[in-house]
Amino acid sequence: MMRKTSVILLSAATGAALMLFVTQPRAVFMGSSARAATADTYRQLNLFGDVFERVRSDYVEKPDDTKLIESAISGMLTGLDPHSSYMDAKSFRDMQVQTRGEFGGLGIEVTMEDGLIKVVSPIDDTPASRAGVMANDIITNLDDEAVQGLTLNQAVEKMRGPVNTKIKLKIIRKGQDNPIDVTLVRDNIRVRSVRARVEADDIAYIRITTFNEQTTEGLKREVANLSNQIGDKLKGFIIDLRNNPGGLLEEAVTVSDSFLEKGEIVSTRGRNAEETQRRTAHAGDLTKGKPVIVLVNGGSASASEIVAGALQDHKRATIVGTRSFGKGSVQTIIPLGSGNGALRLTTARYYTPSGKSIQAKGIVPDIEVLQDVPDELKSRTDTKGEASLRGHLKNDGDEKTGSQSYVPPDAKDDKALKLADDLLHGIKNSASAAPTPGGDNKATTDKPKAAN
Repeated sequence: MMRKTSVILLSAATGAALMLFVTQPRAVFMGSSARAATADTYRQLNLFGDVFERVRSDYVEKPDDTKLIESAISGMLTGLDPHSSYMDAKSFRDMQVQTRGEFGGLGIEVTMEDGLIKVVSPIDDTPASRAGVMANDIITNLDDEAVQGLTLNQAVEKMRGPVNTKIKLKIIRKGQDNPIDVTLVRDNIRVRSVRARVEADDIAYIRITTFNEQTTEGLKREVANLSNQIGDKLKGFIIDLRNNPGGLLEEAVTVSDSFLEKGEIVSTRGRNAEETQRRTAHAGDLTKGKPVIVLVNGGSASASEIVAGALQDHKRATIVGTRSFGKGSVQTIIPLGSGNGALRLTTARYYTPSGKSIQAKGIVPDIEVLQDVPDELKSRTDTKGEASLRGHLKNDGDEKTGSQSYVPPDAKDDKALKLADDLLHGIKNSASAAPTPGGDNKATTDKPKAAN
């Protein structure tokens, strides 16, 4: 961990405590250049005060002072890099819920369709599943208030709330003539960041969608379940990190540690040399040395790239897919006191075990696989990457941007998944086989494009 922080994040964000110390002025010890710089800074702050007062007194309508200050803070932070920002109190609370992966709610995954809320799927053993809410149900009313006109976020916020409180849903279901009224009692819901299934009867497929506080435990649970389910015929594991935008640094470290016996996982390096931190693996491979394939693409960022980079550098896994996003920086969340929100501030860069920064470059897969993309989606399925973001942190050497991020909805059309299956079954398919148990062999890096 870094300095005085208790939680560090990559991508999304989380709550953390950062102690800020105020000391006596030390101008007496400053040189002339330092004194001049300090004086110039105070002149600029006076300029800000002058502008603030002029806006308050002369703007055509009376402005909200709080919003003026928040906008000024936001502008200062967004001018640093694409990932530093100011969060107001509500945004800070929402981010904490997201990274905890736990909240009071109903247990349904939803999307917006034609201005109404459509149920994607109920989560097992939640109020929604127990009440018989089904996939493809359309929610038209929440507590007798029409959903039409609300954004998806507004509707989700209304469905969430304190545990043991009630909410009434009006549902339209295909095949039912009349709407269905359902009253649910909110319960503690855990977001499933890890999903798993048996692939081809003898392969454990595990999809990680984000890195929140539930991820490592979810991974351990699914590895154990699939290992018991498949038994002695288990060929290996596919870890799917495609379009995973990242999350908590700690979870990226512990997920990586789950597959490694020893060695460095990641290092984080801040402005000062003494802030460098190195995270190392502990003995104990959850998979007992079984071969591992990691799937990445242009939407795999931050924490996803830490996992892929660590397993690639240690030759513990074969990385398959397309170049990852290239977000090689760490953000720390700094609360600003009750009701004042928080800063999300870029405080360090991270490096893979080999000492490589992937900032604005990404993880290059051992085997590149380009997916066939439907014509109507071709303009919307490539991710521009970190290097295309205005104000991004620069990296030495050539920066890389742009990578395919399309994943077919039907597994039978998924070329990267098919190649991973073939590798674990020992089918060469014009590419190297996956690493042997224990990760002693290195996959070849000639990166053939799997067009079959």
